[in-house]
Amino acid sequence: MKYYSNEIVFRGHPDKVCDQISDAILDECLRQDVNSRCGIEVMGGKGKIFVTGEVTTKSIIDLESIIKRVLKDVGYDTDYEIVNNLGIQSADIALGTNDSVHGAGDNGMMFGYACKDTKELLPLAMVILQKLSMAYDELRKKDSRFLADGKAQITGIYDEDNKLIKIKTFTICYQNTENDRASTDKIIEDIARNICNEYGIEVLEFLINPTGKFKIGGFLGDAGLTGRKIVVDSYQSFANVGGGAFSGKDLTKVDRSGAYKAREIAKKIVSSNEDYTWCEVQLSYAIGKSRPLAIYIKTNLGDVNASDELYDECDVKNMLIELRNKNICFEEKARFGHFKD
Repeated sequence: MKYYSNEIVFRGHPDKVCDQISDAILDECLRQDVNSRCGIEVMGGKGKIFVTGEVTTKSIIDLESIIKRVLKDVGYDTDYEIVNNLGIQSADIALGTNDSVHGAGDNGMMFGYACKDTKELLPLAMVILQKLSMAYDELRKKDSRFLADGKAQITGIYDEDNKLIKIKTFTICYQNTENDRASTDKIIEDIARNICNEYGIEVLEFLINPTGKFKIGGFLGDAGLTGRKIVVDSYQSFANVGGGAFSGKDLTKVDRSGAYKAREIAKKIVSSNEDYTWCEVQLSYAIGKSRPLAIYIKTNLGDVNASDELYDECDVKNMLIELRNKNICFEEKARFGHFKD
């Protein structure tokens, strides 16, 4: 028996709001110009939202309207000073990513993971937190006592096969009006407990707003920054994490496309053999080079050799074609988890 913890932040957490703004801008760039090259970073706090990074696009972007729409959607006020500090992509980087080369937009290694704990092929504790995050977002839309910001953490009890047996402590921090806390605490606890009951998981202890109060939140309570929740965005500590964040980056950035592809490969492999219980995939790339430098695959039964066909599949040009055909809404990915399905 052992203890292990994982966490999630809610859609209205300052860092996650910045992720959503970055990806909303990216989505609009790509909607108008599929060849847009974007690396968009957002910082928010204390009445200001600062947008910087690199964008090369034919798109015409109304930055202020996109940002205010996202703020409204997540439950924030929209009265913020917006600072636009975006520039164009470096010409040196463009040499390696243009259509004649189709190279990776940066060096990097990225990971994909899948396991048979759940139908989503994700760890059970991770799925529980994702469902809680989505349920909380619906709750705060219906009940004005619940405000946008929040996060949750599970400290689980696991057996020798790394299966979740019980939850030792379920910690939930949620921003609220502090009106009728006994009632709102019970509502959020009941939601979390019901999700756990779906999987037959007992919760031994709840810690809800353990400081005693959580009224000041969002950009008033903390600064936000794109890409700061990289562990939450990937596998919540159940697998290795790559070197780069996802949000604000178009698919030529292998931090994003490579991570999405690695997840897909891990799902296929773990589903291909009933004896596999988990699979982790690492991809690595060099800037300006299309073919991956290496593909490393490990499972509970040992390592798996990557075929030449898999290397071809993970060629940046081929990944771009495949992923673009999926018409991914990146803002949606940023809300509740890039790998929730």
